[in-house]
Amino acid sequence: MELFSTIASFFRNGGPFMFIILGIGTLALGIILERVWVIGRASALNSKKLISDLELRIGQGDIPGALLLAKQIESPVSRVAAGMLAADRSTDERIYNAAEASAVVVLPPLSRRLALLGVLANTATLLGLLGTIFGLTTAFSAVGAADPSQRSAFLAAGISQALNTTSFGLIVAIPTLLVHSFLAGKVESVVEQVEEVSARLTQALQRLQRPAA
Repeated sequence: MELFSTIASFFRNGGPFMFIILGIGTLALGIILERVWVIGRASALNSKKLISDLELRIGQGDIPGALLLAKQIESPVSRVAAGMLAADRSTDERIYNAAEASAVVVLPPLSRRLALLGVLANTATLLGLLGTIFGLTTAFSAVGAADPSQRSAFLAAGISQALNTTSFGLIVAIPTLLVHSFLAGKVESVVEQVEEVSARLTQALQRLQRPAA
């Protein structure tokens, strides 16, 4: 109970900006949970094994089997592979176009709302600083107008508001920025896997169309 009392006191002494920062933190948490679910599922695939299995089937001329394998797995990498295998592969240009078209469809949803996390983190920091200025301004204004016996109390309340707002803004901003960086790295890893499957399947399909003499 003492912990909850301390938290409540910290929040109450921080002033009105604490509620805005709390709203930003709640919104950021919701986005983080949704993005962790989406990006986590997309990056969980063992793409190396999938690509090797697809290359093996393509090398054996089993395009339907490779397509079936790709469709059985739900991930950006497998969807790009399925798009390439299901498309018209009569020319190299059409193979490239199929890979690019599939990547354009599957990759953008992974980055959705990630940029907003950075904006929310910066906003929380700036609101913390604004709360600091507001608290100090209020404190010194009250000190100038208050009785000498009350000046120390007004000054302490204003400084408490300033420090609590700044602290809470950083408490929200720092984890949000760290998670944003982590998720962005996961998305970049998926992009690299998509590029790898596009390049290797393109080469495998080209070899199938032009077998060695």
